[in-house]
Amino acid sequence: MGLYNPPSATLVQPTSDDSTPTTVASSTTSVTILAGNSNRKGATIWNDSTAILFIEFGATATTSAFAAKLFAGGYYEVPFHYTGVISGIWSVANGNALVRELT
Repeated sequence: MGLYNPPSATLVQPTSDDSTPTTVASSTTSVTILAGNSNRKGATIWNDSTAILFIEFGATATTSAFAAKLFAGGYYEVPFHYTGVISGIWSVANGNALVRELT
């Protein structure tokens, strides 16, 4: 009986060579932080506000249904190469979200 040689695979990590910065004004109603983008490789969000920013993967964020809670000065990296819409809502409207989308 011969030795089993399993098939080999090459892992290709996505790379990015472009970064698009945007600023999103804070709001106490849900706003789009990032539109869906099938070319997105990653994104970062910095809460440049003294209020809490609630982030949701989808069209509507609320203060009770959210994926991440960023306190004042908080930083967030979007996970798993997520390419859909990201929305946000602040506990109080002051400041901005500083966003970088990597494509």
